[in-house]
Amino acid sequence: MLPRKEVLNMDCLFCKIAAGEIPSTKVYEDETVYAFRDINPQAPVHVVIIPKKHIASSADEITAANSGTIAALFEAIPKVAKAAGLTGGYRIVNNCGPDACQSVQHINFHLLGGKQLADLMA
Repeated sequence: MLPRKEVLNMDCLFCKIAAGEIPSTKVYEDETVYAFRDINPQAPVHVVIIPKKHIASSADEITAANSGTIAALFEAIPKVAKAAGLTGGYRIVNNCGPDACQSVQHINFHLLGGKQLADLMA
């Protein structure tokens, strides 16, 4: 877990999960990334992948300054998928803003798989 002093926003649900203050079912962790099972899964495998340090909001907030952290998230995704047995494929989703039903203002990516996913997402 990330030491509390390094987490930038302790009002953020995902920062609290990364710091171990709120329980989660961890599936992957390294120095930059924390991945855990979604509490409201939309597929047999539904993992939320977050940076341990707070990056506000969504993909709209990706910058040159934090792109290394985003790269670390995407380097972790195939490791998480392989560990989950997702050999037939998977989907990565970033809910970006209220129209996309983003509920936590901390950049995150959803890894979905474990069955044939719907062709249409609407």
